[in-house]
Amino acid sequence: MLSRLLGPAIDLLRGLRQSWLRPRKALRPADPTPAPSLAPLERVRLTDGVGRTLFEQYRSHRSAARGEHETGWLLLGLRDRSEAVALATLPAGANCDAGVAHVRFNSTAQAVGGRIVRQGDKRLTILGVVHTHPGSLRHPSDGDLRGDRDWVQHLRGREGVFAIGTADAASHAGTSPATALFASRPLPHVHCLGKLRFSWYALRQGESSYRSLPVELTIGPDLARDLHAVWAVLEAHADRIDRLMEQQANMRVEVAAEQSSPALVLIVPLAGNDGSLRVLLGTGEVRYMLERKGELLETGHHEDLVDRGVYLLLAQLASGV
Repeated sequence: MLSRLLGPAIDLLRGLRQSWLRPRKALRPADPTPAPSLAPLERVRLTDGVGRTLFEQYRSHRSAARGEHETGWLLLGLRDRSEAVALATLPAGANCDAGVAHVRFNSTAQAVGGRIVRQGDKRLTILGVVHTHPGSLRHPSDGDLRGDRDWVQHLRGREGVFAIGTADAASHAGTSPATALFASRPLPHVHCLGKLRFSWYALRQGESSYRSLPVELTIGPDLARDLHAVWAVLEAHADRIDRLMEQQANMRVEVAAEQSSPALVLIVPLAGNDGSLRVLLGTGEVRYMLERKGELLETGHHEDLVDRGVYLLLAQLASGV
């Protein structure tokens, strides 16, 4: 059973911060703003980048020490009148609470990840959740249904996209599941690759059960894929990055893939077009730099608590120290 205890997702961050780590009774009332007039979902489209992420990371998870435990991803994308297009995946992360019958996401990391992805396109919204089941339970459980009935009222159209991953796919086209070279769609709502299978469903507010949702692939990226490489760093600093993004409206967060190991870079513009303060967050390191006229200067500033470090350095700059 996946515990999906998100609060209102009208605003992506605020919805995520109420996330799976809070009890249901703590959920706030639904936002009174009327939902957009959207028809029931007729299909979900995945970009090939999103599809690749789901299959590759599910396979990798199964080969790890805790491969028998559930795992999952939050889906972000665009909601059209009668279809959803999944464009990004946010992983459950290393700090999630997972077992053989549940997975609870690291809600603050999900919130920050959502903020970062939406820097490129504010239209992106939460579409739903993909999670895995041990054995052959290809349908959401009764526990999933209890949580999802409450949750979908906070999504666009009062409806969510859900998928269940299992590792019990049958052979197809005369090919053994263990040696399959490409994905197949044996049923309109099912994608398989090797032994791995994702079964897709929709649930709308007021419905008593899930309904099968046809799934299709289209060409496009996983807009959050770069974040996966630095997810452990994001989780380690999530609370403080979240606070900074709330307080510094013009701050941006990027992934610095050119480093010896991937890192997050926080970019805080300085007043008067006077460059920016940049914070490099890597595994076990926090570095503060000033960017002026295209030149980066190491500050020698040391503070592991990144929000405190940013404000101390800004105060020094303001005082001319």
